Amino acid sequence: METAPQDGTQTPREIVAELDKYIVGQGDAKKAVAIALRNRWRRLQVSEELRDEILPKNIIMIGSTGVGKTEIARRMARLVNAPFVKVEASKFTEVGYVGRDVESIVRDLVEVSVNMVRHDQMKRVQEQARVQAEDRLLDILIPSTNPRDEQEDDAPNPTREKFRQKLQDGKLDEKSVELDVPERGSGAIVEFMPVSMNDNLDMNIRDMLSNILPRRSKRRKIKIKDAKAILEQEEVNKLIDMEDVSREAITHVEQTGIIFLDEIDKIAARSGNQGPDVSREGVQRDLLPIVEGSTVNTKYGPVQTDHVLFVAAGAFHVAKPSDLIPELQGRFPIRVELKSLTKGDFIRILTEPKNALIVQYTELIATEGVKLEFTEDSIEEIAKIACEVNEQTENIGARRLHTIMEQLLEEVSFEAPDISGQTITITPEYIQTRLSGLLEDQDLSRYIL
Repeated sequence: METAPQDGTQTPREIVAELDKYIVGQGDAKKAVAIALRNRWRRLQVSEELRDEILPKNIIMIGSTGVGKTEIARRMARLVNAPFVKVEASKFTEVGYVGRDVESIVRDLVEVSVNMVRHDQMKRVQEQARVQAEDRLLDILIPSTNPRDEQEDDAPNPTREKFRQKLQDGKLDEKSVELDVPERGSGAIVEFMPVSMNDNLDMNIRDMLSNILPRRSKRRKIKIKDAKAILEQEEVNKLIDMEDVSREAITHVEQTGIIFLDEIDKIAARSGNQGPDVSREGVQRDLLPIVEGSTVNTKYGPVQTDHVLFVAAGAFHVAKPSDLIPELQGRFPIRVELKSLTKGDFIRILTEPKNALIVQYTELIATEGVKLEFTEDSIEEIAKIACEVNEQTENIGARRLHTIMEQLLEEVSFEAPDISGQTITITPEYIQTRLSGLLEDQDLSRYIL
């Protein structure tokens, strides 16, 4: 039995420490996902007969928008280099209705995994592909040389090696060669096909057509630097075995895949309601087999979802987690509530994370030669305004900081190319000047999201 690479060897404490670099607060949610990740590594250490019996403990994160639910899930997947896909539960429909069926979630996850594995294998064969691409280019540049004779005589051709060195040094990049370049198909035949309700069927038909239709190529005169890139890609494709890629990708999905189901509260049927709630419950019942473990057919082969980790999230302002069907509730045993963000949280979000907003805007404006400086008082003022706007209008959490920062720095961003070399200091007075009109207006949402 194949096992996935054991990348998740970090301890729960180390995982939380990594998440702290990008996400402020929400300690309970971080702890829950850290334990879930560590449990995957633990499962791979137990005896094989017990391994398949240990199922992942799926998580529901409850909290309003902008408090960090999606970011926690995305960062945890990056930590262990796991296939990850984020989907909005409200986009799916019950089988028989027009729309995407829930099995397409697993197919999307497999596509992500295939791309990850293929990218890893490309890096491994890149050097070999580069040498082979150089050999093909040299055959075009020096057609009289027979590479087989060189191998038999074990004596490298000095002219060929001289050209190889020039190729590597980029001295021939602007010269031109004639090369057969594959033409991109127009895709017209696929466009005329009626859309079906089965994503898997659509993909299979497209693959079948692409294999039936001949790949056309056209002889063109192109620069050597472009020819080198085309030939290198062709050699990479020859060196990669897609069957191995598919097998490895499916193993990754089955052992370490993570599916993030956002807006799961939108498919919760409110008690006493009728109408569209029937379809909502249908989506839940379609989700149930995938969450509890089933086999989904994909174009790369069947995939078992028994050990895929599902992380669901929702605001649950109207519906409650108990409004989900009992079978689905039972498949999400861990529930964590994310807290609303305070002024102190906003100050930390602006300054502490590696990708802090203050750092982002400072670096962006610095590309124009303008130095942007924020005083401590100004950062506190921005956080205060974000809290006020969230209280008076829709609470969108940390996303409010993005809209406020854009509004605050709109003039600086516009003028930056013309004031290169200057230093702009953002003070509370400057913030009041830029945002006072917005704060006085009762309908703030007209201006700030």
